[in-house]
Amino acid sequence: MTDSIQLTAPPVLSTPETHIFEDPTPASTAQNTPRPTDDELWEIYEIARTAREVRDGGYKRVALQFPDGMLRDAPRVFEALEEELKRSPATVAPAGRVRQEDELAASFTHLSTSSARTEQARESGIEKGRDGTAERVRFYILADTSYGSCCVDEIAAEHVEADVVVHYGRSCLSPTARLPVIYVFTSHPLDISDAVQAFESTFSSKEEKVVLMADITYNTQIPTLHTSLLSAGYTNLLTPPIIHDPSSQIPNRELDASIDLKEYSLFHISDPPQALLLTLSSRVKEMFIYPTSFPAPSSASTPKAIQANTAMTLRRRYALLTRLSTCPVFGILINTLSVANYLSSITSIRSLIAQSGKKSYTFVVGKVNAAKIANFSEIGGWVVVGCWESSLIEGSEFFRPVITPFELGLCLQGDGERVWDGRWRGDFGGVGEMVAASSSKVDVDGEEKKEAERGDQYEDSEEESAPPEFDLRTGRYVSHSRPMRTTASLTSPPGSQEPGQSGGSTEASKALTRRAKGDLVTVNGTASPGAEYLRNQRTWQGLGSDFAATEASLEIEEGRSGVARGYTVGEDGERR
Repeated sequence: MTDSIQLTAPPVLSTPETHIFEDPTPASTAQNTPRPTDDELWEIYEIARTAREVRDGGYKRVALQFPDGMLRDAPRVFEALEEELKRSPATVAPAGRVRQEDELAASFTHLSTSSARTEQARESGIEKGRDGTAERVRFYILADTSYGSCCVDEIAAEHVEADVVVHYGRSCLSPTARLPVIYVFTSHPLDISDAVQAFESTFSSKEEKVVLMADITYNTQIPTLHTSLLSAGYTNLLTPPIIHDPSSQIPNRELDASIDLKEYSLFHISDPPQALLLTLSSRVKEMFIYPTSFPAPSSASTPKAIQANTAMTLRRRYALLTRLSTCPVFGILINTLSVANYLSSITSIRSLIAQSGKKSYTFVVGKVNAAKIANFSEIGGWVVVGCWESSLIEGSEFFRPVITPFELGLCLQGDGERVWDGRWRGDFGGVGEMVAASSSKVDVDGEEKKEAERGDQYEDSEEESAPPEFDLRTGRYVSHSRPMRTTASLTSPPGSQEPGQSGGSTEASKALTRRAKGDLVTVNGTASPGAEYLRNQRTWQGLGSDFAATEASLEIEEGRSGVARGYTVGEDGERR
């Protein structure tokens, strides 16, 4: 019995009409937890620090980004921030500096039928006249993120012309491209005594080298836990501070480069993201996770840490990239519009795929799910460009495999060159090095090919002389795994051009060439596997394609009119 079911056809994406009124969205677990008190709210959401940074930065339009589980606290946080800013002295601007749109927004924001509320707002200094000079700070709640909740949603923030984004909850800490960010990790409580017991049951030796770290939301508990473990006699503990660098030895943690992580075990508070486990699996000695999602243990039970094992996941990832080694068409799936340098990384990925003789198409679909990307059945595999956490997408419901840029670099290597030593990374920081290495290899191969062609007089095409490629899963021969390289080989050989002509010139492309069986459709002189798929394999090719075989009527006929609940058809007025 296999672990997952391999799909042989695109999944059925429509919902049966019997389930049309059913909501498939799972219930949020946050609704079952008690709401925080006012004092807890000010502490968890760091109201005082946030208001201070907003005031010191001179920001006037602030976007508040909440994950789905914290949206119910958003109105209270909104009111608490406004209340805290009223208490502190406001930034004074010169007379006449207040913008008309700000005044209009303020008038609509505080529009109320209660005269008492209006007077209270005026007395507190929220509303001022043109000569009042106090400019109100406006807060906007971002209720739905464009991509993952761990990433800063700069796109939604720019829709409200925000000056800064306040990001609540756990974060991937990927560097942003446009807007400044105030991070509020929303600290969660932790039973230190239980955590110490779990640590002692996991590491019996007091000299054991251990890296002590926690999820972002529990990071404020690390100093207290570290002090307790030192008191218990442990001497070789590392507590790296948080930094904004996903490409560091431990993502987003500062660590001395001289430290050999292979000698250290990892003790992690709370369940880490799967991308972090895969990244650290080859860098540390062992990994232990102290879960915080279980119910409170009884007095008779001892809390224990769970040893993480990523061997099965790594084998599955290697199987996916091996499966895509003969894929002719890749889809580049953009899963972020905020992470810095994502545009240059997309360009590098396109270049890397093109150098391998394969075709790539770029897609922006927002939040990724199986239904969206299953619409593009001509795509053989997907490469996700996103933050280092969201690039790892797994699930048996996806019709085609989804891999990371790092896995793409291994996938495009030949079977004789592909060696995976277990290392893994989720960010796209190493794409530039992969492109440089691939370019140097292409140059070397090109020189060797030119030498061979001088002796062969260009008797065989590149497709005929290239070694055969086989699908390692099925054992079948793959004839068009590199469609772009095959098309390039159909141009005339060096030495056959007339003086003053080059292989890629317009004159050379006008020459008649034999159309070999299996050649791809070209668009503007460039091979297009997508157009080839549309011509030969898609049963529906767009509006009007159903009547391609019939003669179009020259008479004008009256169509439907009305609204969706009841159309009127024809002159008889029949309703449908």
